[in-house]
Amino acid sequence: MKTLITNGRVIDPSQNLDQYTDLLINNGKIQALGQDITRAENVDEVIDAHDLIVCPGFVDLSARLREPGATHKANIYTETRAAAKGGITSLLCPPDTSPVIDNPAVAELIIQRAENAAFARVYPLGALTQGLKGQQLSGMHTLQKAGCIGMSNAYHAIENTQVLRGCLEYAATHNLTVFLYAEDPYLSQNRSFHEGATSTRMGLPGMPESAETTILARDLILIEQTGVRAHFCRLSSARATQMVAEAQSRGLPVSADVTAHHLHLSDEVLCQFNPQCHIRPPLRSAADREGLRLALRDGILGAICSDHQPHEADAKLVPLTLTEPGMSTLETLLPLALDLVHEKLLTMSAMIQRLTTQPAQITGIEGGSLGLGKNADICLFDPEKTWTVTPQTLYSQGKNTLWNDVTLYGQVHRTLLAGRTVYNANNTQINEQPIERCPA
Repeated sequence: MKTLITNGRVIDPSQNLDQYTDLLINNGKIQALGQDITRAENVDEVIDAHDLIVCPGFVDLSARLREPGATHKANIYTETRAAAKGGITSLLCPPDTSPVIDNPAVAELIIQRAENAAFARVYPLGALTQGLKGQQLSGMHTLQKAGCIGMSNAYHAIENTQVLRGCLEYAATHNLTVFLYAEDPYLSQNRSFHEGATSTRMGLPGMPESAETTILARDLILIEQTGVRAHFCRLSSARATQMVAEAQSRGLPVSADVTAHHLHLSDEVLCQFNPQCHIRPPLRSAADREGLRLALRDGILGAICSDHQPHEADAKLVPLTLTEPGMSTLETLLPLALDLVHEKLLTMSAMIQRLTTQPAQITGIEGGSLGLGKNADICLFDPEKTWTVTPQTLYSQGKNTLWNDVTLYGQVHRTLLAGRTVYNANNTQINEQPIERCPA
């Protein structure tokens, strides 16, 4: 099947491309790009992208799909469908499912169910340690062969430094990227609010910034010793970004990301006692938020992720400190990222780069590019179109969002996966057909 996308502003940071041009798709791949493509081509469909931006489909480095193990919250079908609505064509699934992704069967199950849903490519992360318990190494090479593109211990800290060193050495041997979450369990004490003036005033138990930076310092030392390629997930403090910047300047193979909501919110929103503000890592001070924004602008933080965590309504209907942390964020990822363009922190191309090209490079997957011969995973969006977030407009099964009833700029018009439309704002009844197996 041939599809021609015409009249759009094509932005592809992987090719330093930003121009009004046409794009030809053939059999799920990018066949041609340029103004010399005409309708004389024997195409099956012509998509008029007038007033739209055409870019690679977004690559999300952290999205919990709740399957297996918590399907009362969401499942792979509902959340990959929501991802398509948000322009996301590839996403990473952390290993803290139930059962944990510490054996090939669980990884293969997730990949197969994502293929059956056929809305997005799902790449599981394997567990660094068995059961995420931080005691024994997992069979990383076996997990890699089953389709895991990296290893992580999710939120579970590996307290034994010798075990962590062994994990990093094993991962380095098999050329695996390790995805690390920096949080000291002794300093955090399972607290989910930033330790500062706001938490003190509200009487909330706080987590100090040092809970992030002390573990980050330890991990950076071991990364330097082992040479493993490492990615730090969802940094929350300005000091942490400075530490990563210093490590990058010394040539360490490290990268880092930040959530879209940490770029816009600080712990001051806790004054509303809104349970949707309960997230992990916690929202920190306004100064930390500014530090994160500057680190993103300067390229220290290479990617913006959604950190999607859908919950059932009851999870947020108890006192604030007892609520489950996390927000439903797949469908608000683009609008929140676009706000950074409207605020002139990033150019449009730089914003798209942090949602596409750089996350793909961090993970090593094929994605984030409209180069010839690449998979035609494409997002078409209108940066000026507004929409209002409501439970009815969200495709995600989780309606737990801080932006409920808020009108946002930036609406996805169409999402294509391997050249096939998986979301169309003008026609939500799309043809669902299997996609090719997600490449490991």
